[in-house]
Amino acid sequence: IDYIEDESLIPVEDIVVTLTQKGYIKRMNSDNYKSQNRGGVGIKGMATNEEDFVSSLISLTTHDYVLFFTNKGKVYRIKGYEIPLFSRQSKGLPIVNLLPLEKEEVVTTMLKIDREENSKYIVFCTQNGLVKRKNGKIAITLKDDDELIAARKTDETKEVLIASTNGRMIRFNEEEIRIMGRTASGVKGITVGDGKCVGCEIADEGQQILVVTEKGYGKRTNIDEYRMTHRGSKGVKALNITDKNGNIVSFKVVEGNEDLVIVTDNGIIIRLPLEQVSTTGRVAQGVKLI
Repeated sequence: IDYIEDESLIPVEDIVVTLTQKGYIKRMNSDNYKSQNRGGVGIKGMATNEEDFVSSLISLTTHDYVLFFTNKGKVYRIKGYEIPLFSRQSKGLPIVNLLPLEKEEVVTTMLKIDREENSKYIVFCTQNGLVKRKNGKIAITLKDDDELIAARKTDETKEVLIASTNGRMIRFNEEEIRIMGRTASGVKGITVGDGKCVGCEIADEGQQILVVTEKGYGKRTNIDEYRMTHRGSKGVKALNITDKNGNIVSFKVVEGNEDLVIVTDNGIIIRLPLEQVSTTGRVAQGVKLI
């Protein structure tokens, strides 16, 4: 008998897929996380060993595709239900058992692609601040000392924001990045100086920027406070870095009504309503979130 996996027999369910720094992946039902207040201690989100922590987390359904982009500039695609289901406490399956990754190759971005997807392009961003826009079959050729850190869906009408560990952020129009072929390594998105690029986000007008620092501080700032500049410059100051709050480790574009999930490097997860994170100017240092 040939067994045919009939997708229509698999229920469409809301799931959360998590991937840890050490490369363990799992899906869980999305009702596993309860909301808490700012400054709380968090719940244990998974059984990690001392040095492991959740590095990416996306919400999707079992029938959506997940695209996995790696630091080497490659992409892999699987359906949500193909990712094994585990409990909240379980650490999951090594992702090398799911994807044919090479030695030293790690997944840096997971993107969901659903059936109603209207995104036309993907913008790539590397650690050294290069950016590239691409449609169709996806890949990027990286320079020797560079890595791919982010891939984001766009539709030709968006603004690109890139931040660096040293507290600077740049905002420019997506059309400043010309469409490039698969083998191109990209053009300069931000001048990082002595910092490293920590991420790239795609934004619309009227949204807010959430910045989080290595010591657990964060703040929201209206996007209009970051003036539009041109690709390749150093950007504007996004945060007042002090000994208390530390360098920028992450930033996201938000509406302000979401829940924020923060994971510390020893596996503690806290989830809190974003409205508890103060909206301040771009040179403020933020409030303690965890």
